[in-house]
Amino acid sequence: MRLYPPVAWDSKHTGDADVLPNGTCVGKGDRVTYFSYGMGRMEALWGKDCCEFKPQCWFHEDDINNGVLKCVNPYKFSVFLAGPRVCLGKEMAFIQMEYVVASILNRFVISPVLDHHPRFVPLVTAHMVGGFKVRVHNRTTGTETEK
Repeated sequence: MRLYPPVAWDSKHTGDADVLPNGTCVGKGDRVTYFSYGMGRMEALWGKDCCEFKPQCWFHEDDINNGVLKCVNPYKFSVFLAGPRVCLGKEMAFIQMEYVVASILNRFVISPVLDHHPRFVPLVTAHMVGGFKVRVHNRTTGTETEK
């Protein structure tokens, strides 16, 4: 979700004049927009390999095999927003992700069919052109199918 967020950008309007953490002044009624798609690719936030998919980066290096997740600042990983207006579906999304990891990835290896990066379409709710085709390999039987 860091590299392909479901909502690529979002805007908020200020209720009162305020100052952002970086010192930018915003007036009452101003619109502030953030670009989570771009933020997920910022080297300054995520390091030199910021455009690579590395699920292990979300786990503590000491406990990567035990599945101990790191706490990441919600303002850095803004897919679910942050502060008093955090996404109502955030907890459900995490439950669903845990279910997928525990029940599906334990039995199957899922890999992309194509070698190149998918073409991302950042509309109100983002999607990938033509979907995201994957190859599913059963860890037990060794059989493979494309979905």
